[in-house]
Amino acid sequence: MDYIKKLSRFIIPYKRYGILNIISNIFYALFSTLAMISLMPMINVLFGEGKKVTEKPIYEGIKNIKSYAEDSINYIITTTSEEYGAQRSLLYMIILIISLFLLKNLFNYLGLYFITFLRNGVLKDLRNEIYNKVTHLPISYYSEKKKGDIIARISGDVNEVKNSLLAVLELIVKEPLTILFAIIAMFMISVKLTIFVFLFIPVSGFIISRIGKSLKKKSNRVQTEQGIFLSTLEETLSGLKVIKGFNAEKKFNDEFQKSTNRFYNFSNILMNRQNLASPTSEVLGIITIAVLLWYGGSMVLVDKTLSGGAFIGYIGLAWQILTPAKAISKASYKVKAGNAAADRVLEILNTESPLKDKPDAKVKSDFKSQLNINNISFKYEEDYVLKNFNLNVPKGKSVALVGQSGSGKSTIANLVTRFYDVNEGSISIDGENIKGLTKHSLRNLMGLVTQDSILFNDTIKNNVLLGKEDATNDEVIDALKIANAWEFVKELPNGIDTNIGDSGNKLSGGQKQRLSIARAVLKNPPIMILDEATSALDTESERLVQDALENMMKNRTSIVIAHRLSTIQNADLIVVMQKGEIVEQGTHTELLTKQGVYKKLVEMQSFE
Repeated sequence: MDYIKKLSRFIIPYKRYGILNIISNIFYALFSTLAMISLMPMINVLFGEGKKVTEKPIYEGIKNIKSYAEDSINYIITTTSEEYGAQRSLLYMIILIISLFLLKNLFNYLGLYFITFLRNGVLKDLRNEIYNKVTHLPISYYSEKKKGDIIARISGDVNEVKNSLLAVLELIVKEPLTILFAIIAMFMISVKLTIFVFLFIPVSGFIISRIGKSLKKKSNRVQTEQGIFLSTLEETLSGLKVIKGFNAEKKFNDEFQKSTNRFYNFSNILMNRQNLASPTSEVLGIITIAVLLWYGGSMVLVDKTLSGGAFIGYIGLAWQILTPAKAISKASYKVKAGNAAADRVLEILNTESPLKDKPDAKVKSDFKSQLNINNISFKYEEDYVLKNFNLNVPKGKSVALVGQSGSGKSTIANLVTRFYDVNEGSISIDGENIKGLTKHSLRNLMGLVTQDSILFNDTIKNNVLLGKEDATNDEVIDALKIANAWEFVKELPNGIDTNIGDSGNKLSGGQKQRLSIARAVLKNPPIMILDEATSALDTESERLVQDALENMMKNRTSIVIAHRLSTIQNADLIVVMQKGEIVEQGTHTELLTKQGVYKKLVEMQSFE
């Protein structure tokens, strides 16, 4: 249960509900025991076995509380029977029993009522923190992790932790107290009989603990497999067009079914192990009761050292121990499953981001002179994709990066926006190393338009508002006009309030890209980064998008990563890259005159 300590910061805000639950469970355990004990005088009344007490007993301290309690009840029964008859005494006993059972169930409900707020509160806060962590971890983290596994952790695993929280409180408060109070009452009734019964309890405990020993490992396998099939589902939904286009439905179906079959087998093993807990503890319990009936029955019938009412009450208390004992064995399994789930949740929460802001990180709110890339080298894994790379981007100038795929162009965009950190060298803005700035303020200075138009299942307006949340409708429309998007948006049924579907799939590629540009225009950052923003478009869409880009880049500092060279002829500086290094740089005209790599790239593409 060490994971409870690890999750304590999520539990502490709801501790008052935990305390109220514990108080309710204490009263539940107390009234459970009293309800069983109250059966004894009723049976004695029925069978006339009660001791007649005609004088009101005197309380003589805690040592004599047992005899004082018995004499008090017998005094009430004796005086009531003599005055009103035995039937009136029986009625009083029945009212007492009903009252005690009502109180027992009332406190049971209150315990569950209070714990609901704690469990659901922890669930909410855990999910919120994981989601916050997911959005703050670097992009490199997700190149190693499957998205479906992350989804499984934020949904299934967190839910498992929630369920185990109730089990923990049952394990440490409710059921142990119920057993403890019952045992105290059993000792008060007969020490000899209780010691005899207790010879069997260690055997039961050993058998139950053997069943649950490997549960955490089996539970972890189930949760891991859940992450695998959710990953397959997520990839299927993301790539449905490709799957259908290549008739690959069977391949993906087979992969999904292999995973669900493994999940089926692991779940069967886990559930059957859990299901074994209840019948095992019940069989062990009934064996204990059987032995109790034989030994206790001889005390009533032969030795005459125990009354019939006391023995029936004792049997009730012994049986009452069985229910919480079964609950404890079930709860211990839930705790083990919750422990496995908590490990997976905490793995995300405890992951340290290598891109974390420094404690003394500065907030930079403006861009004054230039962006410098100073002798940087960078590798994603083993091989360097950039080597000793240098570039200066003065304010108000546009610099284009061109070259073959894999030359490191897009990596520059990832490093300047600090999605990754350089291995060697530095990147600075106005002479300040970007590692010394807060990521939030750094990215506030930049607008990003990528090759893939990343849009969300929401309205056009809300997608564009990501650039500036408090923008008015007029500002949104102005941004759409600059991006050449207003022409098609105004024709839509609900204009800027039209929902564009999942990933914007209700729109064409060119329309999606122009919305991405409108989003960047509305943000109005001093530095614009365009990562192959037109490479996926047809000629007509490219012209519209290119016009939009030129509108946006006027008097703005720009880093343009281009595949189509027709889009960057007017750049102030064109940098030609090859295998992570600069091989040529200059204006379009200067580079053509050099008759080098750039000239060859131009000749390979047709200009219109």
